[in-house]
Amino acid sequence: MTGEVDEEDTMSKVWFITGTSRGFGREFARAALGRGDRVVATARDTGSLDDLADEFGDAVLPLALDVTDRAAASAAVDAAVERFGRLDVVVNNAGYGLFGAVEEITPEQLRDQLEVNLFGVLHVTQAVLPVLREQGSGHIVQISTIGGVAAFPNLGGYHASKWALEGLTESLAQEVAGFGIKVTLVEPGGFATDWAGSSATHATPLPAYDPLRDAMAARQGGASIGDPAAAGLALLRVVDADEPPLRVLFGTQPTEIVPAVYRARLETWEQWKNVSIAANGD
Repeated sequence: MTGEVDEEDTMSKVWFITGTSRGFGREFARAALGRGDRVVATARDTGSLDDLADEFGDAVLPLALDVTDRAAASAAVDAAVERFGRLDVVVNNAGYGLFGAVEEITPEQLRDQLEVNLFGVLHVTQAVLPVLREQGSGHIVQISTIGGVAAFPNLGGYHASKWALEGLTESLAQEVAGFGIKVTLVEPGGFATDWAGSSATHATPLPAYDPLRDAMAARQGGASIGDPAAAGLALLRVVDADEPPLRVLFGTQPTEIVPAVYRARLETWEQWKNVSIAANGD
């Protein structure tokens, strides 16, 4: 690794965050910078990071990055280490939502979803791992979702990307623990971000699914919506923990929904246990 680290540097963390132009990524960066940490803030358009650079000066390294570009991800990591000497927290936050029933989404839309939400994470993770292994330390945070452990109508393509991310990350955590690298999946519920707004992709709707969409919209109308700024402060507690969790729910909504989902799964598996055993030939 290159770059010199002085005594002041050792008192703060160095973050590498993707998708910092808005939403969670912006709040994670602000929370870290607000307490004196340093942040490599990446976005497809670095102009969206000008306010961070103006406010926090040399503590921010704005970098242009499209996470689907594997070579660019490696170059960004190299630039980060060149500037700050190390990486302590890597947050794979860049991503977007694909809305549409399974019958409605196109193969191209699903491929694009996987390119960002899964392969983009893979590119960044593989780029930082040699750095973290050499250090013998570091914390990789993957921004998943309640939709990484539960599924809802009209989001099948999005769920496919996040369920894949969950499996990839659980294996990763076991593989890198021996190198002193920690791994956490953050699973937020509904928050006041632009995830379902202009950054989302919507399949061409089929009228047959309109009643389902209307029912989902009515259910979401009463959901508890979280504050992204509070999520930024919560993430500080996760990365500062001596033994951070592999999975952590963010927001009130998932703490109510996820336990019920797991209880239902356990009940179903128990009800069908005789069939499960019979399938073994015993």
